[in-house]
Amino acid sequence: MAANTFAPPPPLLRPKFSNPASKIKPYVCATLSKPTAEISIKPAVATREQKLQILPTTPQLRVSPDSLQYPAGFLGAVPDRTGDGEGDGALNAMEYLTNILASKVYDVAIETPLQFASKLSERLGVNMWLKREDLQPVFSFKLRGAYNMMAKLPREQLERGVICSSAGNHAQGVALAAKRLGCSAVIVMPVTTPEIKWKSVERLGATVVLVGDAYDDAQKYAKNRGQEEGRTFVPPFDHPDIIMGQGTVGMEIKRQINDPIHAIFVPIGGGGLIAGIAAYIKRVSPEVKIIGVEPSDANAMALSLHHGQRVMLDQVGGFADGVAVKEVGVETFRLCTELIDGVVLVGRDAICASIKDMFEEKRNILEPAGALALAGAEAYCKYYGLKGENVVVITSGANMNFDRLRLVTELADVGRQREAVLATFLPEEPGSFKQFCELVGPMNITEFKYRYNVDKNPAQVLYSVGLHTVSELSAMVDRLESAQLRTINLTSNDLVKDHLRHLIGGRSNVQNELLCRFVFPERPGALMKFLDALSPRWNITLFHYRGQGETGANVLVGIQVAQTEMDDFRVCASNLGYDYVMETDNEATRAATLVLDEGKKTRERAVRHPYLEVRFFKFRIIQPVATEFQISCIGPPVFQTRVGCCCRYIWAFGVLAGRLAACRPFELSFELVVS
Repeated sequence: MAANTFAPPPPLLRPKFSNPASKIKPYVCATLSKPTAEISIKPAVATREQKLQILPTTPQLRVSPDSLQYPAGFLGAVPDRTGDGEGDGALNAMEYLTNILASKVYDVAIETPLQFASKLSERLGVNMWLKREDLQPVFSFKLRGAYNMMAKLPREQLERGVICSSAGNHAQGVALAAKRLGCSAVIVMPVTTPEIKWKSVERLGATVVLVGDAYDDAQKYAKNRGQEEGRTFVPPFDHPDIIMGQGTVGMEIKRQINDPIHAIFVPIGGGGLIAGIAAYIKRVSPEVKIIGVEPSDANAMALSLHHGQRVMLDQVGGFADGVAVKEVGVETFRLCTELIDGVVLVGRDAICASIKDMFEEKRNILEPAGALALAGAEAYCKYYGLKGENVVVITSGANMNFDRLRLVTELADVGRQREAVLATFLPEEPGSFKQFCELVGPMNITEFKYRYNVDKNPAQVLYSVGLHTVSELSAMVDRLESAQLRTINLTSNDLVKDHLRHLIGGRSNVQNELLCRFVFPERPGALMKFLDALSPRWNITLFHYRGQGETGANVLVGIQVAQTEMDDFRVCASNLGYDYVMETDNEATRAATLVLDEGKKTRERAVRHPYLEVRFFKFRIIQPVATEFQISCIGPPVFQTRVGCCCRYIWAFGVLAGRLAACRPFELSFELVVS
């Protein structure tokens, strides 16, 4: 895969449209799901219970997290305030403010400290403040919302008990709140939940029921059982009382710092925390930016704001499991549309780097979701060159699985850009290894994997180097390339970091081999279910499993599938119920047979116009591996693409259409994919 990537325009330059229906947005493949319920009409005079009821909404788009990506630190998904939201909402701004001020959370929660991060502040050139929600009795902010909602329930409802579905922090919050209020609690968790988590819930006196492989199964069971037994279902985020409880975090921040605040960075899962903080802060200090942070593979809120309606992700990354949500809440989305200033996306490596930063700063270990806001704040400050401002970060949780620390330590230096992962092709001849080491020069090799294979020439070497600056890495790659040693930078390739760096010898030449990454639920019988579905019809040629302390195991599988059986294989893989992705054409597995030849870009021209820009690109195929090609574009505007193939060249041009704010021309960004 080859790509040209250009920085997007500053977020303040937004298109202005007189008609909200004519908004121009990036093309995203999506399908409509069936409506979950009809929209009811609210009465003219509503009781408090009726006002707190979240109404169902319109049908949702089903989209992929990859359909909206932008550079780490860039403030994207800025809400469009010109159109109408999804409804009038449960409560108005003043009702949220007064209810947050009157919240009962301090019967069980503590006012967490706002601590100055001296090392991070010195490194970034800002005043970084950490709101330590990881110091709550259950090591997470979730206790606030759960208790605030449960404390407002009538006594007769409390006597019937409560029920919730959760894989972690919300479960502990509900369990502790129930213990304090003297009511029974049933906590439904997926069977893949680590033992340390469900035992922690049991120790708080709740009844734990393990159901299903995924959160959706647990939630469905919890709601059904709640109706049968008359228990009150306590949602994790989409309820005004939950939002108000989380909003007390914002109230405390305003009490704890008197100086002007540039921005408060908040992790987003379902949106309860950021909605509550924004509901308070924007009412008392509207000049303060409220910036959400999401993982790039779990960006449900960013995509919802981008589309102007709630969407459902077709799959969601599980590394930051505390925010791994496929769809945000109805009320949380409404509040975020009205109040927040945008969303920053960060990758797994950056989250790991921020976990290490927090350990070095305070000698505390955050869970991935707990370090998410810190990763976003660091990326934002670097991207915009922010200096001298007060920046507040919510460290939202510290319920870290010990098994996951291994992966965090491996990726932390990559996230800090202190380590790069590369592949170089060496001729299988005496002296080539020595030549390679001489060309690497002063760069420190931190990992090296090579295995002689008589059938392979050149040999593929996978290695990591410690780097100090981007220019040093670039200079090393240039030295290798000038010596005819082809080198690929694989630092951002998750397949390499999860699997291939642990395999020696590279990829074998197996006929009809299909490489896939499956997510196996971490429970007994998951492997046999996989084998029963696919074997012995298809031969398994590779299998690499690596536990990462998550509820789902990331497994790389090689399977021999004839081209005539591909449709049958896809049906079987889909019916299996495990998330999977094809990796056969991944740059790492096919040794990057398709590259953008910078030296052969003989025809590239741009036609600039205040409202129109056309750019041509020419790609050269080094080793043709397919006859079908797909051109897609990356970036905020709409592109119309045309593709032509002639001999060993592909011609592509993109047209950017639409009236741009301040007549500012965009740069085009293309991605070329071999299918």
